[in-house]
Amino acid sequence: MEVLKNKKTLQDFIERQKEMGKKIGFAPTMGALHNGHLSLYEAARKENDLVISSIFVNPTQFNNAEDLEKYPRDTDRDISILKNSGLVDAVYLPQVEDIYPEKTESQRYDYDGLENEMEGKSRPGHFDGVGTVVEELFKQVKADNAYFGEKDFQQLAIIKKMVEKKLLPIKIKGVSIYRAENGLALSSRNQRLTEARKEEAKIIFETLMKVKKSFKNTSVLNIKENVNEIFQNHKDMELEYFLIADESTLKEIDQREENKSYRAFIVVNVDGVRLIDNMHLD
Repeated sequence: MEVLKNKKTLQDFIERQKEMGKKIGFAPTMGALHNGHLSLYEAARKENDLVISSIFVNPTQFNNAEDLEKYPRDTDRDISILKNSGLVDAVYLPQVEDIYPEKTESQRYDYDGLENEMEGKSRPGHFDGVGTVVEELFKQVKADNAYFGEKDFQQLAIIKKMVEKKLLPIKIKGVSIYRAENGLALSSRNQRLTEARKEEAKIIFETLMKVKKSFKNTSVLNIKENVNEIFQNHKDMELEYFLIADESTLKEIDQREENKSYRAFIVVNVDGVRLIDNMHLD
């Protein structure tokens, strides 16, 4: 596996691969890798000749400087995981100046309102930061396909929208949420939790399963009341929000309509760690 430590090395590598007609699959990350990331590379390996990862903790998508500071970083460990997986041919480790050559700031994006729902309400500018770094990485890596996990479903929708509006020559592929045995969605952030707290946090997945089971015959209002009640009985966990939204617009709904797809979204704070999850509802 090649380790590409700056933009020039990446460009030389990509040029050689393109000359050989290689089809490239790409999965950008912020590091702190886990099996959820490896599931992206497994999906990419099935559809491409070459798989590239990137590791870059993007400063412009953090609203909170403390959150940026606390974000787990261990590049040597991440490189070791990628090498041992046998799934990745190269990893790109850009410096800040490779992504932001002049000033570390975001471009402005219009995602047709997707950016104003859910995470966008409490994290203004967050998705401008996401769009800026992802667009720049797409332009540098020149991949045919890019892979993102459905755990960050809003981010996935926004990246698809950006590619559509910017007419970027790349296909975006969503990969199912990778879960621990107890159902907890794997996340770089939940590495900050103790094993005992991770086990307790399985209530998030169990709650989503109850929502999925009851969605057809229970009103949205009653479902929300039931979810609130569950977390009122778990005082050591703070339910930041729970909602059911239209998958295409991400707008919260009050009642179901026929022939539409819906998804439940939840955010729970556990010991200062913000856990997000979601589930498609039939």
